[in-house]
Parts: sequence; structure tokens; C-alpha cells
Amino acid sequence: MALKRTLLPVVALVIAALLGSVQASANEDLRSYVDKNTQQLVDRLNSERGLYSKDQEAFYESMDEELRDFVDFRRIAARVMGRYARQATPEQRDEFVEKFKRSLFDSYAQALVDAEDFTIAVKEATVDPSNDSRASVAMEVESAAGNRYPVSYSMYRNDEGQWLMENVIVEGVNIGLAFRDRFAQEMEAKRGDVQAVIDDWSKAAGSLDLDDGAAKS
Repeated sequence: MALKRTLLPVVALVIAALLGSVQASANEDLRSYVDKNTQQLVDRLNSERGLYSKDQEAFYESMDEELRDFVDFRRIAARVMGRYARQATPEQRDEFVEKFKRSLFDSYAQALVDAEDFTIAVKEATVDPSNDSRASVAMEVESAAGNRYPVSYSMYRNDEGQWLMENVIVEGVNIGLAFRDRFAQEMEAKRGDVQAVIDDWSKAAGSLDLDDGAAKS
């Protein structure tokens, strides 16, 4: 009995150490995965900067090809629509996914092309200990001038075991929340006309001020 009392704490410590090792391995695997995809995107962007001024559609397709297996645009778009997604037809939801992706391209492609010599360092990935299908990834973007900006990805693992990005937080601004709030504002302004909001989404997204602090996470 005394031996049993002595061994129990030892066994508990061994189990805790093993679980900690597994968690650390999962974190590092995810960090490496995100880093690989992030650097591939930066490399693609750097190699095709000149394409943007020549053929914006080809540039858009190239960026979409690079991102489609890493970013779950459909999931993000559904969250942007929020409760209003239930009012939309399947065709309208499909249309909004494409409009949402295009609005991001229209709003930020020029800024990305002009932002020469920036780097992205993937600092740390943390898989949620209570839900191993959720994780956050901390990164840092450094401009050519040496300015640094914290960025965080929210990730989830789908039924096939693939990690996908489902939200981004930039300098404390929750991008998904900001777009969701704008969609709700547009629905109110257009008296609940989902199609009208979808049709005008690029304009609405382009006028969104992400610096006003309204969507701080």
C-alpha cells in the first residue's frame, strides 16, 4: 500500500510529461505548417508583383490558387453573413463567397504589391488544450522600414484533419468581426435585402475603416 502511494505521484508526473510533449509537438507541427504556407504566399507575391499592373485577373487567380487550400473562405464568408445567412439561398451564399474573396483582393491587393521587402515571421502556434481542432498562430509582419505589426491567425482542423485559417486579427482588430458588423449595417440600410447587400459588397467592404477600433478583439 505504501509503495502504491509512492508510485501514484510518479505515474501522474510521467503522464503529465508525456501529454506536455505531445502538445508541444502538435504546436510545432502547426507552426511549421503555417510558416510553410505563409512563406509560399510571400514568395508567390514577390514573384508576380509585375503581373498585377498587366493583368489583375491573372494576379487574382494566382493568389486565389495559393490560398484556397489554406484559407476557408466559405467558412469566413458564412460568419460574415452571420444570422442573415439563413435568409439567403444556397446560390446567394455561393455568390457571396466569391464576392467576399474579390472584395479582399480589390481592397488590399494594391497595398500588398506596393509593400516591398516585408517579411512575415511565424512566432508560435498554440493548439487549444481543451479542443485540439482549434488553434491560434502568432505572427509578426516587419516592413522594409523596420515597423512591426502583430498578426494572429485563428485556425481550425476540418473533418479530413487539415488545418485551415478561419479568421485574422491584426494589431488587435478582429477582421472577421469587422466585416460581420459591416454586413449587418448594410442589411439594415438596405432593409433586409440580402441580394442588394451582396451586389454592393465590394463597395461596402472597400469603405470599411479597420482603424476605428470598433472591432477590437
